[in-house]
Amino acid sequence: MSEKIIQLNEGIIKEELKNLVRSSVEETLNHLLDKEAEDLTNAAKYERTQERQGYRSGHYTRSLQTTSGEVTLRVPKLKGVPFETAIIERYRRRESSVEEALIEMYLAGVSVRRVEDITEALWGTKVSPGTISELNKKAYVHIENWRNRPLQDGKYPYVYVDGIYLKRNWGGEYENVSILVAIAVNQEGYREVIGAREGMKEDKASWKEFLQWLKGRGLDGVKLIVGDKCLGMLESVNEVFPEAKYQRCTVHFYRNIFSVTPRSKMKLVAKMLKAIHAQESKASAREKAKLVAEELKSMKLREAAKKLEDGIEETLTYMEFPYEHWTRIRTNNTIERLNREIRRRTRVVGTFPDGNSALMLVCARLRHVAGTQWGSKKYLNMKHLENMDSDESDFIAG
Repeated sequence: MSEKIIQLNEGIIKEELKNLVRSSVEETLNHLLDKEAEDLTNAAKYERTQERQGYRSGHYTRSLQTTSGEVTLRVPKLKGVPFETAIIERYRRRESSVEEALIEMYLAGVSVRRVEDITEALWGTKVSPGTISELNKKAYVHIENWRNRPLQDGKYPYVYVDGIYLKRNWGGEYENVSILVAIAVNQEGYREVIGAREGMKEDKASWKEFLQWLKGRGLDGVKLIVGDKCLGMLESVNEVFPEAKYQRCTVHFYRNIFSVTPRSKMKLVAKMLKAIHAQESKASAREKAKLVAEELKSMKLREAAKKLEDGIEETLTYMEFPYEHWTRIRTNNTIERLNREIRRRTRVVGTFPDGNSALMLVCARLRHVAGTQWGSKKYLNMKHLENMDSDESDFIAG
């Protein structure tokens, strides 16, 4: 005797259950809204009493996304008394937190497709790329305000500058866009991201506009600017901050020499170069550099020796500042680490639709990092610089 086999469509059952839950949530919320309206007017619907404080005037509808799906709320309209509902406010705060989470996910480097997958897993519906774009516009307002804020901490003795390249879409073609970044150490010894701005390329015009923009926002008291060698940047520094000295990043200087050094001799050459910057004074470093250059020539590395002789002086500027600061001001490492973090976060994006979106994402990361321990931990003891300045003033006066 054959038995009847009952087959269940699991998909239909899940959908029916989901609709049942959604309907229940919708009904409950609307009931709560009506109950709040009743409490505010001090009367039930159609009830006529002397204690009534307001009158109903129909409803208006609004959609609300919940964990059970999208529901339609029938919000009461009242006359004679404002309708302030705890239900709407509670869900509005939740919607706001959801928006903030979506913005944070994107600005943290999560791809739009991944954001769609996450929202579908959490709420059962995907958030469209258009919605994410609109949410980002809200975030961009705050980022832009932060980016253009006045520099109110006063003087910034040490400034680190660099450029980071990202890909952008320009008229249907892809090209590099340069984001110029500046980090400074203030008078209290704390690091601060003081600026980021789009530059089509690292030329003199871009650097000059960038430095003038920083100066216009309050950058002052600059004693040393640390960066890689870029002729456009060097010329701009001399024009915008003529009293500031320039320190070429020693790490970039080594890499420049390594570019003309055989791989088999790189370790030895690296030790020779580090010995120069391990000297206790600028005079001894110069003498050591001469010896190293001669040794490079004897190793038949004349091109490396030439680069050393031509560039060594601009890598020794840090020796004119307090010894306690030397290891922190002779390289651009503090900004290089941030650049690596930016590249890691922007890699998932690939090519940006325009330069502004690239700039906003970079600024979002910089702002996030600056708000962590990176910006709240003292980087240098500036008493050493103050004492050196005081000694120099006494010497000049004497």
